[in-house]
Amino acid sequence: MNHEIYIRRTLELAERGGVAVSPNPMVGCCIVHENRIIGEGWHEQYGEAHAEVNAIASVPPKNRHLIAQSTLYVNLEPCCYHGNTPPCTDLITRHLIPRVVICNLDPNPRISGGGVGVLRALGVKVYTGVLADEGAWLNRRFFTFHKKKRPYIILKFAQSADGFISKKGEQTWISGKLAKQLTHKWRSEEDAILIGTNTAEIDNPQLTNRLWAGASPVRVVLDRRGRLSTDLRVFDSTARTIIFSENEDVKQFFKSSNVDVTICKIILRDLLNHLYQSKIKSIIVEGGAQLLQSFISENLWDEVRIFTASHHLGEGVAAPKLDGKMVQQISIENDTLTVFQSI
Repeated sequence: MNHEIYIRRTLELAERGGVAVSPNPMVGCCIVHENRIIGEGWHEQYGEAHAEVNAIASVPPKNRHLIAQSTLYVNLEPCCYHGNTPPCTDLITRHLIPRVVICNLDPNPRISGGGVGVLRALGVKVYTGVLADEGAWLNRRFFTFHKKKRPYIILKFAQSADGFISKKGEQTWISGKLAKQLTHKWRSEEDAILIGTNTAEIDNPQLTNRLWAGASPVRVVLDRRGRLSTDLRVFDSTARTIIFSENEDVKQFFKSSNVDVTICKIILRDLLNHLYQSKIKSIIVEGGAQLLQSFISENLWDEVRIFTASHHLGEGVAAPKLDGKMVQQISIENDTLTVFQSI
């Protein structure tokens, strides 16, 4: 039996869960009997049924007797503890499924090989590591969250052809309409979006994905001195906002249930730990050059996405500098999108 065919199918199913399952991973599952899929499903919503539950439930009544003769394929190790739902290992053994093929072991220390151990102890044949690289990439946010104890970090900015991110002290549109729409799509895929004081003040962005379907990310604003006006669009009611500030007085200005204020030293690693504790699994940083360069300098990034326009600014704020592995470069209207991964 070609395990890769069915693991690839689980990855396709898993991707449908998207950000709706965060902070859980994206998981897909299929039940295969004699090279025929008789049931499949995926984790659709955080707190609801896992992929294995949905896959087994999807098997039609006429084929239920085949489950005990089938192989279960899943892209992430089945859970072995009772969380929002019962352990999937119990479900698998209760249905007498004799074989399980897994793409990745779960990095969550509550599982981390425990699910495989439970299944093998009960006589289930378990195979692991099928298309492991593809599975790790799909759930890179989840893996980073558990292995590095911080959100997966994407830095995004646009620069002119001569390497400037903006004109000094004023809002500057650099990339085109399609680039903007793609940016909104990216926002819909992440848990949070982060900017600094200058970007909030000068650009007055709303930071929602209004040009793309789906829920907007949590907006995170760094306001060290507490100087930002409560009238800024980032503090409106369209999405939840978290403010990090060193000024205690900020708390009295924001009484809305939609705005949370955290008073702490503005140190990036500490901020990321706050977000990690809040179960924010991924964040896209759309701040100015200084904030972006701070993330780069401290090696706190996983991906960088850069739009480079065809026109020149002549002068302004220089774009951040980085060392990374270029993994993609494509044209979008008059812009060039270049994607880097951290080395």
